Amino acid sequence: MKKILVISFALFCCSYSFAQWSYPATKTVDSSDTYFGVTYKDPYRWLENVKDSGTAQWYKQEADYTNSIIDKISGRDELVTEWEKLDKLQPPSIHGRSYEGGRIFYKKTMPGENVGKIYYRQGMLGKEVLLFDPTNFIVGQKLTVESAVPSYDGKKIAIAYSQRGAEVSTIIVMDVDSKKIFPEKIYPVEGSINSWTFDSKSFTYTVKKTGDNTSPDFELHEKTMFHKLGDDMKSDVDIFSDSTYPSLGIKENEEPFAYVNKESKKYIFGIRSTVQSEIFSYYAPIAEMNSGNINWKILCTPEDKLVRGLDVIGDDAYAITYDGAKNYKLVYTNLKNPDWKHATTILPEKNETLESITHSKSYLYITYSNGISNRIFKYNLSSHKIEEIKLPFSGTAAIFCLDTKTDNCMVAITSWNKPYAEFNYNAISNTFTASLFNKPAVYPAAYNNLLTKEVEVKSYDGTMVPLSIIYKKGTKLDGTNCCILEGYGSYGYSYTPFFNVLWNALAIKGVIIAVAHVRGGSEKGEAWYRAGFKTTKPNTWKDFNSCAEYLIASGYTSSSKLAGTGTSAGGILISRAITEKPDLYAAAVCNVGSANAIRMEFAPNGPANIPEFGTVKDSIECKALYEMDGVQHVVAGTKYPALLCVAGWNDPRVIAWEPGKFAAAVQNATASGKPVLMKVNYDDGHFTEDKSVTYRNFASQFAFALWQCGHPDFQLKK
Repeated sequence: MKKILVISFALFCCSYSFAQWSYPATKTVDSSDTYFGVTYKDPYRWLENVKDSGTAQWYKQEADYTNSIIDKISGRDELVTEWEKLDKLQPPSIHGRSYEGGRIFYKKTMPGENVGKIYYRQGMLGKEVLLFDPTNFIVGQKLTVESAVPSYDGKKIAIAYSQRGAEVSTIIVMDVDSKKIFPEKIYPVEGSINSWTFDSKSFTYTVKKTGDNTSPDFELHEKTMFHKLGDDMKSDVDIFSDSTYPSLGIKENEEPFAYVNKESKKYIFGIRSTVQSEIFSYYAPIAEMNSGNINWKILCTPEDKLVRGLDVIGDDAYAITYDGAKNYKLVYTNLKNPDWKHATTILPEKNETLESITHSKSYLYITYSNGISNRIFKYNLSSHKIEEIKLPFSGTAAIFCLDTKTDNCMVAITSWNKPYAEFNYNAISNTFTASLFNKPAVYPAAYNNLLTKEVEVKSYDGTMVPLSIIYKKGTKLDGTNCCILEGYGSYGYSYTPFFNVLWNALAIKGVIIAVAHVRGGSEKGEAWYRAGFKTTKPNTWKDFNSCAEYLIASGYTSSSKLAGTGTSAGGILISRAITEKPDLYAAAVCNVGSANAIRMEFAPNGPANIPEFGTVKDSIECKALYEMDGVQHVVAGTKYPALLCVAGWNDPRVIAWEPGKFAAAVQNATASGKPVLMKVNYDDGHFTEDKSVTYRNFASQFAFALWQCGHPDFQLKK
């Protein structure tokens, strides 16, 4: 490739912008990278050094300036108050349930509480006992529970907590009956423990090389360790890693995750985990677990094309595959001689996509989706007969079974305009009863007046793209409505319908909420995912822009009333949507968004994401990364929409400099005179369980977008 690409960046804002918006001074530097004969300029490279005092000061100045403006927008605080009021109306929220030793353990958040606490009860109807309260465990620190894993006898529980959304865990172990904390305190850990051993005396966990989530080593060379309670942690044995088992070829950016499974007690299992959807798994005799020399054998590799679920019961292995089935099919093999190439097809491909599998004592449960609602089938493990479960109502449905020694399960259903509902389900009698845990949600009457519409939009290349629209009954399609269009389109993640109270609180105010099911998700199966992957990634933002054009042409909104939003990998979508067609939008929000794709792999979490987005070390993938890169496509003198970039200072997934560099580039380039702001959440990471932080964060984002869209409830206070 001979052509040299030079990206222009303005050194100064236009005079109109300087007159109206007093952004902190942002210098440019002479920095660039040359890959395969092409030079990519990067004048904001200095913003990547977040530990430098001068760089940190820039972010702080941007944050303070942004807050000084957003704090003046009417309706923002009222929106927070509305969400808090709604939260206090709700019954307690119970999630993260597990059943061991006759006890049920779970996290519960009471109405008005910001974070959940860990409880247990003896059996379904036992008295509830509080085990762990993260709000007072360490005085002066804001903690959240990442997970809580009980031992198989139910007498101990390993609790993993983190601080300020950093997603780097500390593990402690508690005796359930006495509530005594064991001496062990393990840090830094990925998530929680992987699993307890069956004697409930030891556990495995994945240790990180560093707890510094700004370090290039943050996601590299992790290890699964074996720890026995009471032993010095320095003597813990590495049972699954690239350093101890080099013959396995575990890559430095893969998380080695080893665990035992009570449904298949003869084995220990290992997974090489990245963002890649295909499962790469091993297994070995359980007797070798702490031998220091495990004879790992391959259970499946990415070439087997297993995704979405691998359920092992004894020696029987059931999995979802897209091998010869674009909408996925269910197959079976046996661990005594696993052979996925000649696996038995249990359920062939349907017109709907196969979403997930799980099991109880007598049945496999298989969930299908048509993109809007789900159907659940049960497959009898003895008779091999399959039967559809008649759900209480349609929507996004999920089934899970706490005690797999029984056929009693739980089914949860929700949709865009129907709140989460949970039921007890008895698979033998095919009956549903009210859940003993989560009770029906309560919302004011106005929330009953929300309608939904599902359409398909013709994209630039003729592909029909699903679009979900939520709106208030009686809304006129005259182009005067403010509209927020959301999209994602990565990792094969399907944006399935769910009741989002943050969105719906806006919808009852007359705001149109729309969700574009762009390529890169898997709403239409594996091919839909691959059509927004690496070199095909432009389909993601082009689909989004086509959905925006449809909303405008159909009278739902107009370009002066439309805001586009993208979060995390959705930062690729929104940064490229507005750099490709800036005139479509009045405003955009890049929320903890990946907006600098060509530099992504040099971020702490970047190496783990190479399987999804690519690497600059490959000529074809490098070009694809350039196409995905919002920063690289900012052009001086362009009339960009109003832009709010949001960063979590403790974010381990999308480091603050990705949205930071995009904000800097657009501030210095835009000729529209519209505000370009950089919000930094210093008490947050990629996300946080803390509702007080979440409410404030999203209220600020929505207030900014609706202010720029001209909503009368969200305007600058005089």
